[in-house]
Parts: sequence; C-alpha cells; structure tokens
Amino acid sequence: MANKIVDPRDQQFIMYEMLGVDKLCDYDRFKDFSRDMFDMILTEAEKMGTDVIFPTLAEGDKEGCTLTDGKVTVPKCYRQALQKFVDGGWIGMQFPPEEGGQGLPNSVAIGAMDWFYHNFAFSAYPFAAEGAAHLIMTYGSEAQKRKYMDKMVQGIWGGTMALTEPNAGSDLGNMQTKAVRQPDGTFKLQGTKIFITAGDSDLFDNIIHPVLARIEGDPAGTKGISIFIMPKYLVNDDGSLGRRNDYEISAIEHKMGIRGSATCMLSMGDNNECYAELLGNEREGMKVMFQMMNEARLVVGLQGLCSGSIAYLHALQYTKDRLQGSSLMEMKNPDAPRVPIIQHADVRRMLLSMKSAVDAMRGLIYFTSYCFDMEKVAKDEAEKDKWLGMAEVLTPIVKAYCSDIGFKVTETAMQCYGGYGFCCEYPVEQFLRDEKIASIYEGANGIQALDLIGRKLGMKKGAYFMSLLMEMGGTVNKYKDLAGNADVAADVQNAVNKLAEMGMYLASCGKQGKFLVPINNAYPFLMMMGKVVSGWLLLWQAGVAQEKLEALAKEKGVDAADKLAVAQLCKENKDAAFYSGKIYSARFFAKNVLPEVDAIAASIKTEDMSILEIAEESFAS
Repeated sequence: MANKIVDPRDQQFIMYEMLGVDKLCDYDRFKDFSRDMFDMILTEAEKMGTDVIFPTLAEGDKEGCTLTDGKVTVPKCYRQALQKFVDGGWIGMQFPPEEGGQGLPNSVAIGAMDWFYHNFAFSAYPFAAEGAAHLIMTYGSEAQKRKYMDKMVQGIWGGTMALTEPNAGSDLGNMQTKAVRQPDGTFKLQGTKIFITAGDSDLFDNIIHPVLARIEGDPAGTKGISIFIMPKYLVNDDGSLGRRNDYEISAIEHKMGIRGSATCMLSMGDNNECYAELLGNEREGMKVMFQMMNEARLVVGLQGLCSGSIAYLHALQYTKDRLQGSSLMEMKNPDAPRVPIIQHADVRRMLLSMKSAVDAMRGLIYFTSYCFDMEKVAKDEAEKDKWLGMAEVLTPIVKAYCSDIGFKVTETAMQCYGGYGFCCEYPVEQFLRDEKIASIYEGANGIQALDLIGRKLGMKKGAYFMSLLMEMGGTVNKYKDLAGNADVAADVQNAVNKLAEMGMYLASCGKQGKFLVPINNAYPFLMMMGKVVSGWLLLWQAGVAQEKLEALAKEKGVDAADKLAVAQLCKENKDAAFYSGKIYSARFFAKNVLPEVDAIAASIKTEDMSILEIAEESFAS
C-alpha cells in the first residue's frame, strides 16, 4: 500500500459498490458531476492528505502552539499546508457554486475529508472556518454573508464555535455571557468562553466567532439564548479591517493530544467595547448553533474513523515487517526461522478486530452522509423524511460510537507494536493521544446517548427509528442466503430484533414512569445500537463482496465453495483478497462482537439502580 492513511480500495468499494454514490449524478442537483469527477477529487484528496497534511502531524505535535502578548502562534509547518489546502479548494466543498463552493454531495466531501482528519490538529482550522461560514450562509443577512462569509470560504478568514463557559460546561442553558443592545442595533458582549478550538492563530487575517450569549433581560435557560457574530477585527464598509475587537485570548490549553490545535480561553468586553452582530433571530441561538454542532458531530465521528484507519494501517504494516517467534507448527524447534508477527494468532485477532471496526465505521459515516444527500434529491416529502430521519437517528451514534471505537482501535494498534508502540519514535502513540479528545468535545458521549434515547428514538413517534430498522431488515432479507455465511445474516437479524425489542422496552419504561431506567442505561444502549448498526453495515458489505467474489471466481475457473481454491485465488488476485476480507470482517464481527448485544440488553433489563443508590460517601473512604 502506497500510503498508510486510508485504504483507497475500501473507500471506492463503499462509495460505489455498496452505496452507489455515483448514481447521485442522475439527479438534477448533482447532474454536473460524474464518477470520473468524483474519482479525480478523491485522487487529489489523497495527494493532499499524503503529501501535505500527514507530514505536519509529528512536527505540529512537537512544536505545538504558544501564546505571547495575547497572540497565538501555531506550528510553522501549518502555514504552507493551509495555503495549499486553500488553493486546492477544499474549504466549502459542499457550498453552492454561487456562494464560492463546489456543490459536492456530502458523501463525496466526506470521502475527501477521510484523507485529512488523521491530523485533526491541523484540519480543525479550516473545518471551524467552514462550519462558521455555513452558519452565516444559512442564517445571516445578505450583508453579513458578503461582509464575513465570502472571505471565510476563500480561506482568508478563519472561524470558530464559541459555546463553552467555565461554570456551564455542557449545560449551555446556564451560560453567563451577556449581550447588551446598542442604539444602532448591534450588541456589546461581556463574558468568558473556554475550550474554543482554533480560537486564535496566525494563519488568518481575521477570525469570525459565532458566540452564544443572552441578551440582557431575556429569560434564563436555553430558550433565552441568542447567537452573535463577533469578529477579531471589525470590518469597515469597504471590506478593510478596522480596530481590534475588545476581547482577549487569556489562555491556551496544554493538552494530551492535538497539540497543534489552539484551544483558547476568550475574555470578552473587559473595556465594554466588544462589538457583535445578531445572527438570525433573537432567542433562537440554540436552533442556529445546532446546525454547526450536528456538522461537528459528524466530523468528530470522522475523526474517530481517520484515527482508527491510520492506526490500523500502520500496525498492519508493522506486523508484516516485524520478525519475532516461530510459526505455530515449529514452536518446539529452537532453530526454526523467525516469522512476521502477523502469523501469530493473537496478532491476527487484533488485526481483524481493527479491520472490522474500521470497515464498519467507514460504512456508517459514509452511509449517514449519503442519507443527507438523498434527503436533498428526494422526490416527495415522505422519502425526504425517511432519509433525514435515518440521518438524525444515526448522528449521535456516528459521534459517540466512532469516537470511542476509534480510540479503541488506536489502543489495539499500539498493542500490536508491543513496547515500541509506547515509544515516541513510532507514530501510534500520537494517534492514540490525538483521538482521546473526540469522545469529550462536541457534546460528551454520555450526552450523545441521552440525545439518542431522549430525542432521536421518539422523533415522529418513533417513525425515524422504525425506518432504520426496516432498512436493516431489508438488507438482512436480501443476503439471508449468503453462500457459506447464512449464519452471519441470521446473527445480524437476531441483533436487529433485539434492538427493536429494547427500543420498545425503554419506551414502555418511560410510559410506566420509570424514567431512570433509560437515563441510567443511555450510554450502554447507544453502544449496543452502534454494534447492531455496525453488524448490519458489515453484512451489507459482505453481501456485495460475496457476489463480486463469486463472479471473479467463475471468471477464473475457481469453485467459489472451495475454500482452499478461493484462498489460493486471494494470493494471486488483489480484488479477490479484498472481497474475501470483507466477508471475514462481517463474520468475525458477527461471531465475536454481536454477542455483546444480548449481554447489554440483559443488563438493561435488570433495571439495576446501583449507580443512583450508592451513597456518595461509599465511592471511597
């Protein structure tokens, strides 16, 4: 493999052979694109990720960010990389052409970003700018779009998402930042924001902060929150930059990972001159910000995939190169030749667990992106609602499941290296450090679980959840007679049935007034659902791969039912090896991971209240 970031063959398989993303070109919205254009974009994304972004990974981590006299300096290597990123048109890929973007399908943009987010410390700067620009495009006035958004999409100005406060944390309704109305319709902000990703840098001429705040006199809680545009430098009528706005970068965090990303504390209005403009309508700040938060949650899930993918591929290469021990058949022979550790059973277990996890995560994130695309091209409201509904239900799973499993994959990759993995001369320890934050920010994973169980399952009276169950059932029905693997389809069907049963069970607990049962078990349920969805997507991939492998075997004169003959074909033919790998990924997951679904369901049904009943004093003497 030329690179160890993404397996391009897997990307092509999921996009085209599994999802049929190229068929989006048949719709008017994407009629100006073609499969060849998508391939060209992905090829250029591979070059950008491999030749430009990956080389900044270790260097950016080593140099980190510094704060001097209120100004943040980021790793020097980021400057040239960002310029090449901007020149390549990678910011605003999904923006309409009339707004400076390319108008790409979401699923193709995600495919491109798959090459970038292994280095989230760097990618956070253009991603945050794009997300903030998208908010202004959706909710801003025409004047605000021309004043701010245009230069953000061009990569001249940066952006952030300023939500968190020291005393509020995830409890956004408790935020204290105040907006004071001015006679000319603008506002002045006073307050403090913390943990602001890309909060400042020397990469952009200006930085535009969407800031959540409460207009003086508005009600407490989330219903009283509005959102504002707060520029680093005020913008004059002619587009030139005016005075520095009245906020300070009072600190940057010193972190375990993503050290090249400036995580800032913003102190606003110390001189009562922090200028801001209302974005959208008053007291609709949470509605507006949720657009960016949901986009961020998909990207954080993608970060989990990218971390897992690069860690797995590096570990795979290491296990092929590292000689240690003898083969199982010659363990008692002290003179037996040393073999690559990929030949040892426990190493193969770790590799297949990582491969199946990465295969499932890529399927989940690409499918969710595809749902958003299909919602855009749907011909009637019922179909539109179906695709949007599945995307809504899957979004918290993408964020939480992929960020946690991505971290687990990096941990397993380190195990494959043995003691060397714990040492800094190998990159896997950085992969692990950089990924840990993903389960914490953009709504910690426990909050994602509460969102899933408290909001998403009940949307449209459960219709969205049912649409997803029906989609999974349709796949199982299609591949229930999968040659040599019908038992895998049966395993997935059992898991889907268990998920449906648990959904109804938790709903019944709510109706009976036993609200603490779903609340206490929200995270276990999310992880259970993540496993079921993964099993479904792996079965889907295996079904497509089985059909392709059988056709290939027939073409080569090989009996597809003869395992030894197929194994030999895999040694001689890369496509055969790839398709066989998909089948074994699904099988491994069904036999080694899906059984956990029954255990989680049994645990939830005990309705155990230990976590609430234990006295605080009993946690430690």
